[in-house]
Amino acid sequence: MLACASLVFGTAAEGHADPKPSETRLKKQLAGLQKKVDRLITDYNAKRVALAKAKDAEKAARDRLARAQTDYDAAQRAIRQFAGARYQTSDATLLPDLNSAMVVFQLEQEQAAMITRFAEVRTERQQAADAARVLAAQLTSQAAAVKGQREDAEDLIDEIKDKLDQLVPVAPGKRAGGSWAPELPSGSDNITPRTALMRTEVRDHFPLGFPVGCYRAEDSGEHPLGRACDFMMSSGGSMPSPAMKALGDSVAAWAIKNGPKLGVMYVIWQQRIYNLGHPGWRPMADRGGITANHYDHVHISMY
Repeated sequence: MLACASLVFGTAAEGHADPKPSETRLKKQLAGLQKKVDRLITDYNAKRVALAKAKDAEKAARDRLARAQTDYDAAQRAIRQFAGARYQTSDATLLPDLNSAMVVFQLEQEQAAMITRFAEVRTERQQAADAARVLAAQLTSQAAAVKGQREDAEDLIDEIKDKLDQLVPVAPGKRAGGSWAPELPSGSDNITPRTALMRTEVRDHFPLGFPVGCYRAEDSGEHPLGRACDFMMSSGGSMPSPAMKALGDSVAAWAIKNGPKLGVMYVIWQQRIYNLGHPGWRPMADRGGITANHYDHVHISMY
């Protein structure tokens, strides 16, 4: 997509791949991208406000047109009724007790007033239709502009996410063939260096609102090995809120995307498991509870 992205990052020379940018360069690029996306979001938000006002104006124009059409229809009916009454009274012999000249004069006055009124409502109807048509076209144009602005902002945000992910380091112990050397747990939290790095990166990337549990003395799994962490999305034992469920989705997706660099073996979330050696989410058997089925936390196991 974005032209601005190509301006910032440039393109690789034909036949040569760009060297991996340094952390300093990446952070500088991110700062420039952040300024661009902030301006883009500001403009997008202003267009959203203008679009909301345009929708109100377009609705008011349609309401005005509906009222004008109602008045126009009423005026048409009145003229037809008047024409019928005029025809019935056109023979003065039908009105023996009235001065026929006065009756004719009165009818002519009423007719003139009615025709004038009809012309007015017809003009109003036409003006209302024209205004509604113009505002509808403007609304369509503004809606398209807002949609385009949103897509540009989303693309730029994706660029930023990609650059942020480039800052994720390769964990220690990765062998040339892609396998991972075993590690001993260390430190007061009894986890391996790779696990500690993964936990730090998740904390840096996401606004976690609940505790993270890693080492546990169990009979199986990676927790007793210091190679797994649980990122809680609720206080435990309760289903997460929609916002925390979305956060858990993001954490799981991020761990899968960056797992090859960090040494992630598998991710469990919402009674599903994603093994990076066999890509794709797979359902898990019901273990009998919210926590046991990983509905309240994202589990990440490391090599």
